[in-house]
Parts: sequence; structure tokens; C-alpha cells
Amino acid sequence: MTAFPPQDLCGFLQLSAGDWLTLRSLLDTDTKGQMEGSPELAAETVGTHQAWHQADRGDLKVRFLEATQLEDWGSLEIAPPDQPCLTLIFRRDGSVLINRLKGRWQLGADGSLELEVKEETRIVKERIWFSKPNLRLRCTLEQFLDGQPGRASFCSEIRRVSRAPETTEKVSDG
Repeated sequence: MTAFPPQDLCGFLQLSAGDWLTLRSLLDTDTKGQMEGSPELAAETVGTHQAWHQADRGDLKVRFLEATQLEDWGSLEIAPPDQPCLTLIFRRDGSVLINRLKGRWQLGADGSLELEVKEETRIVKERIWFSKPNLRLRCTLEQFLDGQPGRASFCSEIRRVSRAPETTEKVSDG
């Protein structure tokens, strides 16, 4: 495991790797909209018809991939169940490629990662931070370019860890 709290982007990405149980609360002002531009929320199941407020849970597998080019820090491969993988490539110039979408990333002094994607009609911002090495938090906000609010979500993600194998000691009678 990497240092906690992470000191740089590479450490943050490495700490993000693992199997996560995601608990999400979603506020949606437009029941027809979807946040497919959200870096990680796009990887989670979002129905085509949302209520004003919804809570759900899911599993998320995140894999860290070492940089293959000098201009990259590394990548995250996010694999939700029953959906295609999402790949985020973090560039040293502060840009991020999220499949075909381009965005920006910034690692804050507090160790939080901020992502921003601008599309034709909206901006999606996401903040990801760790409370503990096995507890990751995310909030995502969508705002349309005309100033109208979009969807907002808050996720708490708990790392799934394997239980240590139990050791059985033989007790001698003697």
C-alpha cells in the first residue's frame, strides 16, 4: 500500500486501486439528464429515469496502470459490473483523458483530487478524497452553461478487503 495520505498524484492513483463498495446519494433536478461526463460516476449504473432523490449501492473495481508514456502519471481503469470499462489517463500537464472526453485534474494541498470536464452544454466537477486508506469519498456536481443546476451526488466508498486466514494452533496436552 502507498503512503497515507497520498503525497502526489501517483500515490493517489495507487491508493484508489482495489474493490470498492459504493454507497451513493443522488439529487437530480432533471429526470431526463445523465452525468455521463462525470469521470467516475459515468462508470456506475445510472438509470434513464431518476427520481428527485435516490440512494443506491454498487461494486466498483479500480485498477491502477503504470504510465506507458513520459507525459503521463498513470491511469485508472474502472470496471463496474455489467458495464464497459472506463479509462482515465492522467497527464503531467494537468489534463485527463476519460475515454474520449478531455478534462483537467488538480491535486489539492489537502490530498483531494479535483476533476473537471466541460462539454457543449455543461460542466461536471468531481472531488475525490480519502478519509482513511480504506474509505474514499466523492462528490460530483453538474452545472449547465446557462447557469441551471444539474445533478449532484455524494458517494462513500469502502474498500473490500479479504479477511486474513485464521491460523489454528495445535494445543498440546503436555
